[in-house]
Amino acid sequence: MNVLTFDIEEWFHILDNRSTRSCSEWERFESRIEANMPRLLDLLAGMEQKATFFCLGWIAEKHPAIVREIDGLGHEIGTHSHMHQLVYSQSRKEFKADLERSVKTLEDLTGKKVRSYRAPGFSITGKTPWAFETLCDFGIEVDCSIFAARRSHGGFGDFPWRGPCRIRSRGGMIKEFPVCPFEAGPFRVVFSGGGYFRIMPYGLIRRMMKRLDYTMVYLHYRDFDFGQRVIEDLPLHRKFKSYVGIRGAFRKLQNLLSEFEFTDLRTAEGLIDWESAPVMDVNS
Repeated sequence: MNVLTFDIEEWFHILDNRSTRSCSEWERFESRIEANMPRLLDLLAGMEQKATFFCLGWIAEKHPAIVREIDGLGHEIGTHSHMHQLVYSQSRKEFKADLERSVKTLEDLTGKKVRSYRAPGFSITGKTPWAFETLCDFGIEVDCSIFAARRSHGGFGDFPWRGPCRIRSRGGMIKEFPVCPFEAGPFRVVFSGGGYFRIMPYGLIRRMMKRLDYTMVYLHYRDFDFGQRVIEDLPLHRKFKSYVGIRGAFRKLQNLLSEFEFTDLRTAEGLIDWESAPVMDVNS
């Protein structure tokens, strides 16, 4: 099972960085989403490929036509939060308010229930189990926030499952589609999204996907936008991860969609026997 998802945010929504931290900083940057989304949506339409789009509520407020177009093309709309802040940097009250605002904004815009969520930076960790309870409280049934490896922010390195599973909290049960690395002995290789996808040679991505039963692909329009500015105050290693491989990424995506069969999240959800799926309890 290969699941195709996109996080709909701006090119300057870079986490944990001083000059791109909040809305007051964002207003200084030009928007590039309207210029770049048609290329991506045209590719999917031409290949008759559906995907799940995790949209920021902030994007829905600033660019409602984009979210309406995504929805009108038959893609699933999920929420990626409202203000693109790390979950573990928020209080439970702040997280709740942000989630509520994003869900209301997207539902008012599309007229459809928002059932799925992905945290910015995969920032639901073992230290924020209360986030799952809050998601259940707002009717989120499917989560894609678990990154089953270590990373600079977020990450759930000791997550016990390498595929779809269920998470039980005080709020109820939620279906989880994690991002899982390719495991080769003691090594875990992340390859299926963002900078990992851009940097990794396509031949290697291809070989790993052929050996896996489940892959969660997550991408952003900025992964293909070679005209975007460089955020100058990023550390050198983050500039590398943020900008290397952009020029060849769109061709890489075309090859991937041509060679592998993908589905959106809601279709993948219907293919799983959830009664038999493993359960992780986060009540304690």
